[in-house]
Amino acid sequence: MDTQGRKQRLSRQRKVILSELCKVTSHPTADEVYDMVRQVMPRISLGTVYRNLELLCAQGLAQKIGPAGAQKRFDGNAMPHPHLRCSVCSRVVDVDYPPDLPELPEEHCHGFEVNGCSLEFVGVCPECRALRQ
Repeated sequence: MDTQGRKQRLSRQRKVILSELCKVTSHPTADEVYDMVRQVMPRISLGTVYRNLELLCAQGLAQKIGPAGAQKRFDGNAMPHPHLRCSVCSRVVDVDYPPDLPELPEEHCHGFEVNGCSLEFVGVCPECRALRQ
């Protein structure tokens, strides 16, 4: 949406970015999305990819994943679903398990209008565990 709350149309660049993001389940970083999109649009800038990824997430067409202060990863599957993130290498995978998401009682909402909940499990992936041994 723009600053006045209107939905922005999907420009050709946004369509290509979203299309490339939806082709993978690796939850790429913005830099990785940029590398993918450059195969289709060689002249696109990194800034354009960053801005459009943010816009796609704001429109609910993609998801941004990651803790505060860490490099974000992006998911072309905009439907709410849990993720599992490696605390060592930051790899992210989808969790194919439909957990019951908690509801926050109104008295604990601090006046917020709650629109959703994201669930992320954190652990150490098999590759990083193997390197420890």
